Amino acid sequence: MPELPEVEVTRRGIAPTLTGNRVFAALARTPALRYPLPKNLEQTLGGQRLAAVSRRGKYLLLDFGHGHLLIHLGMSGSLRLVPAALPAEKHDHFDLVFVIKRNKVALRLRDPRRFGAVLWLNGDPLQHPLLATLGVEPLTDDFSAAWLKQELAGLGAAIKPTLMDSHRVVGIGNIYASESLFRAGIDPRTPAGKISLKRLERLVPVIKATLAAAIDAGGSSLRDFIHSDGSSGYFQQQYFVYGRSGEPCHVCGRPVRELRQGQRATFFCGACQR
Repeated sequence: MPELPEVEVTRRGIAPTLTGNRVFAALARTPALRYPLPKNLEQTLGGQRLAAVSRRGKYLLLDFGHGHLLIHLGMSGSLRLVPAALPAEKHDHFDLVFVIKRNKVALRLRDPRRFGAVLWLNGDPLQHPLLATLGVEPLTDDFSAAWLKQELAGLGAAIKPTLMDSHRVVGIGNIYASESLFRAGIDPRTPAGKISLKRLERLVPVIKATLAAAIDAGGSSLRDFIHSDGSSGYFQQQYFVYGRSGEPCHVCGRPVRELRQGQRATFFCGACQR
């Protein structure tokens, strides 16, 4: 699943090209993804200028002034900028066509599993049910060790699935939770409420640095994710533990271990993480 770095890479890839340009057409090739696609979207957006592209958690928001187009990549989605005349392939479900310097360019959503979303939002987009309950953004100053210590107080749940709870912190998915906990030297099974402020003062900067490094590397291209220009990310080349079950730890040489937490695979080093 595309996580925060992949969505932010996508935002940075499409924003410079599309911002300030007008929509020529909207083309839906399926009636629904995770939710029904908006009706009359071409009438809503035709001729409208894109003011900005922002991100909230794993959601992209295209601001057209009179409303926002929300796009979520789901489990397997990607957005590409392609010539509008390029024939669509099997899983290319939605095009938003812009006129850029007299050329027609399509923002094309590919989503093989159809768990993504395209929604039209009127009013304040942050009050939409999909966004209103999201937690703090981990790359902002609001995400601090002091805040996290207070948020985790009294929690008996393990730290790794707690970090992945989007109602607390957004965008720390399975890959980056495992990698961050390794780099901070914290066992993913540790009860969240028992982690000291001193250890959280190491964990929080590590989470920020891990996410930032992933963004700089273009995210992780595992299975379906590609950039808006069709290229791949390469952060997977920097993994310490994720997907490396049984392989030697890069630090101590002992085998990387794997367990299940909340129906998700967790990778860690029993020697380096305590």
